[in-house]
Amino acid sequence: MNHFINLKDIPAKDLKKILKDAKRRKKLRKIFNTLEIDKGAPLKGKLLIQMFEKSSLRTRLSFYLAIKQLGGGTLTLRSNELHLGAGGESIEDTAKILSTYGDGFMLRTDNDKKIENFQDYLTIPMINGLSPSSHPTQVLSDVFTIEEIKKTSISNLNITWIGDSNNVLNSLIAASVKFNFKLNIGCPKNYGPSKSVLNWVKKNKKKIYIFHSAEKASQNADVIFTDKVVSLNDKVNKKQKLLRFNKFKVTKKLMSYTNKDCIFLHCLPRGPEVEEKVFFSKQSKVWQQALNRTHVQKSILLYCFGKLR
Repeated sequence: MNHFINLKDIPAKDLKKILKDAKRRKKLRKIFNTLEIDKGAPLKGKLLIQMFEKSSLRTRLSFYLAIKQLGGGTLTLRSNELHLGAGGESIEDTAKILSTYGDGFMLRTDNDKKIENFQDYLTIPMINGLSPSSHPTQVLSDVFTIEEIKKTSISNLNITWIGDSNNVLNSLIAASVKFNFKLNIGCPKNYGPSKSVLNWVKKNKKKIYIFHSAEKASQNADVIFTDKVVSLNDKVNKKQKLLRFNKFKVTKKLMSYTNKDCIFLHCLPRGPEVEEKVFFSKQSKVWQQALNRTHVQKSILLYCFGKLR
Protein backbone atom coordinates (compact mmCIF):
# COMPACT_ATOMS: atom_id res chain seq x y z
CA MET A 1 0.00 0.00 0.00
CA ASN A 2 1.31 3.45 -0.96
CA HIS A 3 -0.10 6.91 -0.32
CA PHE A 4 0.16 9.59 -3.04
CA ILE A 5 0.08 12.88 -1.15
CA ASN A 6 3.07 15.02 -2.09
CA LEU A 7 5.62 14.56 -4.88
CA LYS A 8 8.48 15.54 -2.58
CA ASP A 9 7.80 12.46 -0.42
CA ILE A 10 7.72 9.93 -3.27
CA PRO A 11 10.99 8.42 -4.57
CA ALA A 12 11.96 9.59 -8.05
CA LYS A 13 12.27 5.98 -9.23
CA ASP A 14 8.61 5.38 -8.29
CA LEU A 15 7.44 8.53 -10.09
CA LYS A 16 9.31 7.45 -13.22
CA LYS A 17 7.82 3.98 -12.95
CA ILE A 18 4.32 5.50 -12.81
CA LEU A 19 5.01 7.56 -15.95
CA LYS A 20 6.40 4.55 -17.79
CA ASP A 21 3.28 2.54 -16.99
CA ALA A 22 1.00 5.45 -18.00
CA LYS A 23 2.72 5.72 -21.40
CA ARG A 24 2.16 2.03 -22.03
CA ARG A 25 -1.47 2.16 -20.88
CA LYS A 26 -2.33 5.17 -23.03
CA LYS A 27 -0.94 3.42 -26.09
CA LEU A 28 -3.05 0.33 -25.37
CA ARG A 29 -6.24 2.41 -24.88
CA LYS A 30 -6.33 3.47 -28.57
CA ILE A 31 -8.52 0.48 -29.50
CA PHE A 32 -10.92 0.84 -26.54
CA ASN A 33 -14.09 2.84 -26.03
CA THR A 34 -14.35 5.17 -23.01
CA LEU A 35 -15.86 2.71 -20.52
CA GLU A 36 -14.25 -0.48 -21.81
CA ILE A 37 -12.07 -2.13 -19.18
CA ASP A 38 -8.32 -2.55 -19.59
CA LYS A 39 -7.05 -6.04 -20.34
CA GLY A 40 -6.77 -8.04 -17.14
CA ALA A 41 -8.96 -5.61 -15.15
CA PRO A 42 -6.15 -5.06 -12.61
CA LEU A 43 -8.41 -3.34 -10.05
CA LYS A 44 -11.46 -5.55 -10.49
CA GLY A 45 -13.68 -5.39 -7.42
CA LYS A 46 -11.87 -2.39 -5.90
CA LEU A 47 -13.78 0.68 -4.69
CA LEU A 48 -12.25 4.17 -4.71
CA ILE A 49 -14.07 6.61 -2.42
CA GLN A 50 -13.69 10.25 -3.45
CA MET A 51 -14.44 13.19 -1.19
CA PHE A 52 -14.64 16.74 -2.54
CA GLU A 53 -14.54 19.79 -0.30
CA LYS A 54 -13.71 22.01 -3.26
CA SER A 55 -15.17 22.26 -6.76
CA SER A 56 -13.76 19.84 -9.28
CA LEU A 57 -14.19 18.99 -12.96
CA ARG A 58 -11.01 17.41 -14.38
CA THR A 59 -9.95 15.62 -11.17
CA ARG A 60 -13.45 14.22 -10.63
CA LEU A 61 -13.88 13.01 -14.22
CA SER A 62 -10.37 11.63 -14.62
CA PHE A 63 -10.41 9.59 -11.40
CA TYR A 64 -13.89 8.28 -12.24
CA LEU A 65 -12.67 7.05 -15.63
CA ALA A 66 -9.35 5.84 -14.23
CA ILE A 67 -10.83 3.43 -11.70
CA LYS A 68 -13.58 2.34 -14.13
CA GLN A 69 -11.09 1.50 -16.90
CA LEU A 70 -9.06 -0.53 -14.41
CA GLY A 71 -12.12 -2.62 -13.59
CA GLY A 72 -13.05 -1.03 -10.26
CA GLY A 73 -15.73 1.39 -9.15
CA THR A 74 -16.01 4.76 -7.44
CA LEU A 75 -18.27 6.48 -4.95
CA THR A 76 -18.19 10.28 -4.67
CA LEU A 77 -18.96 12.03 -1.38
CA ARG A 78 -19.19 15.62 -0.22
CA SER A 79 -18.06 16.34 3.33
CA ASN A 80 -21.20 18.43 3.98
CA GLU A 81 -23.26 15.30 3.32
CA LEU A 82 -21.47 13.40 6.09
CA HIS A 83 -21.28 13.61 9.87
CA LEU A 84 -17.71 14.84 9.46
CA GLY A 85 -17.20 18.41 10.68
CA ALA A 86 -20.52 20.05 11.52
CA GLY A 87 -22.04 16.66 12.35
CA GLY A 88 -19.48 16.10 15.06
CA GLU A 89 -17.82 12.87 13.87
CA SER A 90 -14.05 12.87 14.20
CA ILE A 91 -11.65 12.33 11.31
CA GLU A 92 -10.38 9.22 13.10
CA ASP A 93 -13.85 7.64 13.15
CA THR A 94 -14.58 8.70 9.57
CA ALA A 95 -11.26 7.25 8.41
CA LYS A 96 -12.05 3.90 10.05
CA ILE A 97 -15.41 3.73 8.29
CA LEU A 98 -13.85 4.67 4.93
CA SER A 99 -11.21 1.95 5.47
CA THR A 100 -13.94 -0.57 6.24
CA TYR A 101 -16.04 0.11 3.15
CA GLY A 102 -13.51 1.24 0.56
CA ASP A 103 -10.19 0.13 -0.88
CA GLY A 104 -8.78 3.60 -1.57
CA PHE A 105 -9.56 7.20 -0.65
CA MET A 106 -9.06 10.37 -2.71
CA LEU A 107 -9.50 13.73 -0.95
CA ARG A 108 -9.72 17.20 -2.45
CA THR A 109 -9.60 19.68 0.40
CA ASP A 110 -8.92 23.24 1.47
CA ASN A 111 -7.09 22.05 4.60
CA ASP A 112 -3.59 20.53 4.59
CA LYS A 113 -3.96 19.37 8.18
CA LYS A 114 -6.96 17.29 7.19
CA ILE A 115 -4.81 15.40 4.68
CA GLU A 116 -2.30 14.64 7.44
CA ASN A 117 -4.99 13.55 9.89
CA PHE A 118 -6.68 11.20 7.43
CA GLN A 119 -3.31 9.71 6.54
CA ASP A 120 -2.70 8.92 10.22
CA TYR A 121 -5.92 6.93 10.62
CA LEU A 122 -6.63 5.33 7.23
CA THR A 123 -5.63 1.74 6.64
CA ILE A 124 -6.20 2.09 2.89
CA PRO A 125 -4.19 4.12 0.34
CA MET A 126 -4.84 7.87 0.23
CA ILE A 127 -4.48 10.20 -2.74
CA ASN A 128 -4.25 13.98 -2.54
CA GLY A 129 -6.61 15.27 -5.24
CA LEU A 130 -5.63 18.85 -4.34
CA SER A 131 -4.78 20.67 -1.14
CA PRO A 132 -3.70 24.26 -0.41
CA SER A 133 -0.01 23.36 -0.60
CA SER A 134 0.08 20.62 -3.22
CA HIS A 135 -1.49 19.27 -6.42
CA PRO A 136 0.64 16.19 -7.11
CA THR A 137 -1.64 14.30 -9.52
CA GLN A 138 -1.91 17.37 -11.77
CA VAL A 139 1.82 17.99 -12.00
CA LEU A 140 2.84 14.36 -12.55
CA SER A 141 0.36 14.28 -15.41
CA ASP A 142 1.89 17.51 -16.74
CA VAL A 143 5.33 15.89 -16.76
CA PHE A 144 3.77 13.05 -18.76
CA THR A 145 2.27 15.51 -21.27
CA ILE A 146 5.54 17.40 -21.72
CA GLU A 147 7.55 14.24 -22.39
CA GLU A 148 4.86 12.94 -24.74
CA ILE A 149 4.90 16.12 -26.84
CA LYS A 150 8.63 16.84 -26.69
CA LYS A 151 9.62 13.17 -27.10
CA THR A 152 12.46 13.54 -24.62
CA SER A 153 13.04 13.43 -20.89
CA ILE A 154 11.88 16.55 -19.06
CA SER A 155 15.37 16.69 -17.55
CA ASN A 156 16.59 17.96 -20.95
CA LEU A 157 14.13 20.88 -21.03
CA ASN A 158 13.78 24.42 -19.70
CA ILE A 159 10.48 24.88 -17.86
CA THR A 160 9.04 28.29 -16.98
CA TRP A 161 6.22 29.16 -14.61
CA ILE A 162 4.59 32.59 -14.98
CA GLY A 163 2.25 33.69 -12.19
CA ASP A 164 1.38 33.22 -8.54
CA SER A 165 3.07 30.81 -6.14
CA ASN A 166 0.36 28.28 -5.38
CA ASN A 167 -0.19 24.56 -4.83
CA VAL A 168 0.49 23.70 -8.48
CA LEU A 169 3.79 25.57 -8.45
CA ASN A 170 4.77 23.87 -5.18
CA SER A 171 4.31 20.49 -6.85
CA LEU A 172 6.12 21.68 -9.99
CA ILE A 173 9.07 22.72 -7.81
CA ALA A 174 9.05 19.27 -6.19
CA ALA A 175 8.98 17.72 -9.68
CA SER A 176 11.96 19.85 -10.74
CA VAL A 177 13.98 18.27 -7.94
CA LYS A 178 12.73 14.72 -8.55
CA PHE A 179 13.17 14.86 -12.35
CA ASN A 180 16.16 17.24 -12.36
CA PHE A 181 14.93 19.88 -14.80
CA LYS A 182 15.63 23.61 -14.91
CA LEU A 183 12.75 25.69 -13.55
CA ASN A 184 12.39 29.45 -13.97
CA ILE A 185 9.67 31.29 -12.06
CA GLY A 186 8.36 34.69 -13.15
CA CYS A 187 6.32 36.50 -10.49
CA PRO A 188 5.98 39.92 -8.83
CA LYS A 189 7.99 40.69 -5.70
CA ASN A 190 6.52 39.18 -2.53
CA TYR A 191 4.71 36.50 -4.57
CA GLY A 192 7.50 33.94 -4.74
CA PRO A 193 7.56 30.45 -3.21
CA SER A 194 7.46 30.13 0.58
CA LYS A 195 10.63 29.84 2.66
CA SER A 196 9.79 26.25 3.57
CA VAL A 197 9.61 25.29 -0.12
CA LEU A 198 12.87 27.10 -0.91
CA ASN A 199 14.58 25.48 2.09
CA TRP A 200 13.48 22.03 0.91
CA VAL A 201 14.98 22.71 -2.53
CA LYS A 202 18.23 23.86 -0.94
CA LYS A 203 18.28 20.84 1.37
CA ASN A 204 18.12 18.62 -1.71
CA LYS A 205 21.06 20.52 -3.24
CA LYS A 206 19.01 21.81 -6.15
CA LYS A 207 18.21 25.30 -7.39
CA ILE A 208 15.27 27.12 -8.94
CA TYR A 209 15.49 30.52 -10.60
CA ILE A 210 13.16 33.35 -9.61
CA PHE A 211 12.69 36.45 -11.77
CA HIS A 212 10.53 39.51 -11.18
CA SER A 213 10.28 39.89 -14.94
CA ALA A 214 8.09 37.62 -17.06
CA GLU A 215 10.28 38.28 -20.10
CA LYS A 216 13.51 37.23 -18.36
CA ALA A 217 11.89 34.11 -16.91
CA SER A 218 10.62 33.08 -20.36
CA GLN A 219 13.87 33.30 -22.30
CA ASN A 220 14.77 29.98 -23.94
CA ALA A 221 11.78 28.23 -22.37
CA ASP A 222 10.60 24.93 -23.85
CA VAL A 223 7.39 25.01 -21.80
CA ILE A 224 5.41 27.91 -20.34
CA PHE A 225 3.09 27.12 -17.42
CA THR A 226 0.58 29.42 -15.82
CA ASP A 227 -2.47 29.15 -13.57
CA LYS A 228 -5.37 31.28 -12.44
CA VAL A 229 -4.04 34.25 -10.48
CA VAL A 230 -7.13 34.65 -8.31
CA SER A 231 -8.87 31.47 -7.19
CA LEU A 232 -12.41 31.29 -5.82
CA ASN A 233 -11.22 30.91 -2.25
CA ASP A 234 -8.54 33.63 -2.29
CA LYS A 235 -9.02 35.87 0.74
CA VAL A 236 -7.32 38.87 -0.82
CA ASN A 237 -8.17 42.15 -2.54
CA LYS A 238 -8.75 40.55 -5.93
CA LYS A 239 -8.60 43.78 -7.99
CA GLN A 240 -5.34 44.76 -6.35
CA LYS A 241 -3.82 41.33 -6.91
CA LEU A 242 -4.78 41.32 -10.59
CA LEU A 243 -3.13 44.73 -10.99
CA ARG A 244 0.10 43.40 -9.48
CA PHE A 245 0.10 40.52 -11.96
CA ASN A 246 -0.73 42.72 -14.94
CA LYS A 247 2.82 42.39 -16.32
CA PHE A 248 2.78 38.62 -15.83
CA LYS A 249 0.14 37.75 -18.38
CA VAL A 250 1.05 35.13 -20.98
CA THR A 251 0.74 36.94 -24.30
CA LYS A 252 1.90 36.29 -27.85
CA LYS A 253 4.64 38.85 -27.22
CA LEU A 254 5.80 36.97 -24.13
CA MET A 255 5.83 33.69 -26.06
CA SER A 256 8.20 35.31 -28.57
CA TYR A 257 10.93 35.23 -25.89
CA THR A 258 10.72 31.43 -25.70
CA ASN A 259 12.16 28.76 -27.96
CA LYS A 260 10.33 28.40 -31.29
CA ASP A 261 8.78 25.05 -30.42
CA CYS A 262 7.74 26.12 -26.90
CA ILE A 263 4.37 24.82 -25.71
CA PHE A 264 1.85 26.42 -23.38
CA LEU A 265 0.18 24.56 -20.50
CA HIS A 266 -2.58 25.57 -18.07
CA CYS A 267 -4.23 23.25 -15.54
CA LEU A 268 -7.56 25.14 -15.85
CA PRO A 269 -9.91 26.81 -15.21
CA ARG A 270 -8.42 29.87 -16.89
CA GLY A 271 -8.78 33.57 -16.20
CA PRO A 272 -7.20 36.78 -17.50
CA GLU A 273 -3.66 35.47 -16.90
CA VAL A 274 -3.46 34.26 -20.52
CA GLU A 275 -4.69 35.93 -23.67
CA GLU A 276 -6.91 33.96 -26.04
CA LYS A 277 -4.37 34.27 -28.87
CA VAL A 278 -2.10 32.04 -26.82
CA PHE A 279 -4.73 29.81 -25.23
CA PHE A 280 -6.20 28.82 -28.61
CA SER A 281 -2.91 28.79 -30.50
CA LYS A 282 -1.06 25.78 -31.91
CA GLN A 283 1.40 26.14 -29.05
CA SER A 284 -1.34 25.53 -26.51
CA LYS A 285 -1.67 21.89 -25.42
CA VAL A 286 -4.22 22.39 -22.64
CA TRP A 287 -6.77 19.85 -23.95
CA GLN A 288 -4.16 17.11 -24.36
CA GLN A 289 -2.92 18.07 -20.89
CA ALA A 290 -6.41 17.65 -19.41
CA LEU A 291 -7.05 14.31 -21.13
CA ASN A 292 -3.78 12.83 -19.89
CA ARG A 293 -4.98 13.13 -16.30
CA THR A 294 -6.91 9.87 -16.73
CA HIS A 295 -3.95 7.88 -18.06
CA VAL A 296 -1.55 9.00 -15.34
CA GLN A 297 -4.08 8.60 -12.56
CA LYS A 298 -4.66 5.00 -13.59
CA SER A 299 -0.99 4.33 -12.96
CA ILE A 300 -1.11 6.30 -9.70
CA LEU A 301 -3.97 4.07 -8.55
CA LEU A 302 -2.01 0.95 -9.45
CA TYR A 303 0.97 2.32 -7.52
CA CYS A 304 -1.20 2.99 -4.47
CA PHE A 305 -2.74 -0.48 -4.61
CA GLY A 306 0.65 -2.15 -4.99
CA LYS A 307 -0.13 -3.45 -8.48
CA LEU A 308 2.20 -1.35 -10.61
CA ARG A 309 4.29 -3.60 -12.82
